[in-house]
Amino acid sequence: MPWAFAPACSPYAQRVLPALPTPSNRNLAVRVTKDAHRHLRRGHPWVFDGSITSVSHNGAPGDLAIVFDDKRAFTAVGLWDPSSPIRIRVLATTQTRVDESFWIERFEAADGRRRRLLADPGVTGLRLVHGENDGLPALIIDRYGPVLVVKLYSAAWFSRLGDVLAAALAHWGGEHVVLRLARNVAAQAPDAVHDGMVIAGSPPPDPTPFVENGHTMTADPIAGQKTGYFLDQRSNRALVGDYAADRDVLDVFCCHGGFSVHAAAAGARSVHATDLSPFAVASAEHHVATNAPGIPMQSTVGDAFVVMEDLRTEGRSFDLIVVDPPSFASRRDAVDGAIRAYTRLSHLALDLLRPGGVLLQATCSSRVDAEMFGSLVTDAIDRAGRRSRLITETGHDDDHPIGFPEGTYLNAVLAELD
Repeated sequence: MPWAFAPACSPYAQRVLPALPTPSNRNLAVRVTKDAHRHLRRGHPWVFDGSITSVSHNGAPGDLAIVFDDKRAFTAVGLWDPSSPIRIRVLATTQTRVDESFWIERFEAADGRRRRLLADPGVTGLRLVHGENDGLPALIIDRYGPVLVVKLYSAAWFSRLGDVLAAALAHWGGEHVVLRLARNVAAQAPDAVHDGMVIAGSPPPDPTPFVENGHTMTADPIAGQKTGYFLDQRSNRALVGDYAADRDVLDVFCCHGGFSVHAAAAGARSVHATDLSPFAVASAEHHVATNAPGIPMQSTVGDAFVVMEDLRTEGRSFDLIVVDPPSFASRRDAVDGAIRAYTRLSHLALDLLRPGGVLLQATCSSRVDAEMFGSLVTDAIDRAGRRSRLITETGHDDDHPIGFPEGTYLNAVLAELD
């Protein structure tokens, strides 16, 4: 029976359960264009509304939609989302029962992609389910120690939430479960359900501690961005630590200070962290003080472009610079502006980087691919008249696997400059 687990018997679960819709037992029969069929056969997890040629009846969010080809043969099964341009979130392209065993099988497969991290005692914060890339489109499950954070990017998951959570608790355990909702999904939530609510167990510690590469960090699962912390840069933070010893480090868009912590703990001579958010800067200061209390640290609250220009005017320079901005291209028409912003950041960083210094610059804009991003960074280096040695181009850590082209969003370039 769904939710038959101790954490789910809390008052929080009792309040949420009656508010969740019940999926229909009547599946939708859907037909799509030939082009959409080709994409489905290649494993693409989305069916867009414009690709649908017929549907048997009106369905509610979370109802199962069965896609058939022109010969009435099964093609795929997914969750119906009538309010989204992505009308069907594909769960499988083989005939299967979507029940408790289905969720457990998906969780076990997800574990297989994360064996290294799950076995590492120095990592207690990681992504357990990465949406489409783990065969569970629009569903994220992150873990911070005993805290599970479930984030929904489609209203189709509301009617499946009880079963999914019961399976997740049976599989991974958890003392606290927090529900996070994308903005558009929050607007469609049942009346008793809201972003940041505790849906099982007791409220998590505030802040919530976890370990990243052996360093003590904290997350804010209830009100923080995404699920409370940015886990996807874990391996890149470790990489920065490999080059940080005896260097003066500048961490731009520092957020929680993950890069600052790894640099300081690796023996950096000094760390300077900057972010537009006072909360982010305070968080970075706390994390550095916790993990490397002897390392001198400065911090600045302000717009990164202005802060970097001010540092240049002051004659400051650094041996290692990390530039990890938020996404600048959430829409296709924003790509040109994003490229200009990334290029400007490259030039500002190069002006501050000492000879022999190391630059790590990243993008989390999925519309700016690895080739485009690598080219703009190297072009900026060339225009600055500096020679570089490309150390590596990196992306997501193991807990953010990529299962289809649009699933790639994080790219980073690490280069050493003369």
